[in-house]
Amino acid sequence: MHRIIEKAKKEKRPLLETEAKELLKEYGISVPDFKLIKNEEEISGLAKEINFPIAMKIVSPDIIHKTDAGGVKLNIKDEKEAKLAYQEIISKAKKYNKEAQIFGVITYSMIPQTTEIIIGIMQDPHFGPVIMFGLGGIFVEVLKDISFRILPIEERDAEEMINEIKGFKILKGVRGEGPKDIKAIKNLLLKISQLALENPEISEIDLNPVFIFEKGLQVIDARMVL
Repeated sequence: MHRIIEKAKKEKRPLLETEAKELLKEYGISVPDFKLIKNEEEISGLAKEINFPIAMKIVSPDIIHKTDAGGVKLNIKDEKEAKLAYQEIISKAKKYNKEAQIFGVITYSMIPQTTEIIIGIMQDPHFGPVIMFGLGGIFVEVLKDISFRILPIEERDAEEMINEIKGFKILKGVRGEGPKDIKAIKNLLLKISQLALENPEISEIDLNPVFIFEKGLQVIDARMVL
């Protein structure tokens, strides 16, 4: 059993976002550089480690909907703003759930907005582990424009998953935007499939959003449940 998973199981909680991203990095999956801030003093010198502007989010296994809890701050321009944001995030999180276990605040550089995709893995009672792919935002929430496959998947399966969604034309480039990195998406599908199969203790994976660029991608938010 992976050490990150073993620690979370002992503490009877889901993986923290920081832990999920560490696991993704071990599988060669790109995530923004991040740092877990455990107290206000650790913000001093942050500019030497992470480029501003930054995003800050509460890290707690008991607060899933971070935005509802006031646990997200974006476009923070310097360390002074970061200290104020840290105080506000911690304060609001404690008010939102007095019993919540708070591990700190994750900080990472803001990434330019681009096309979003979503990838998920869940356990189907009949078929076992299933992988899902779709464009993010309105495409998944309203239009339900998603594709599924039973794990394990191979390169051909990943290609078919990408090609069969209605929003595929957006990935190919529309209205002056260049085509997105389809190969990077395919590799992400294969790597997350491998991660899920090699770590069966994980029952659910939610990568949402994933920013996809003309070259490469970044997993902005990651959630894993044991």
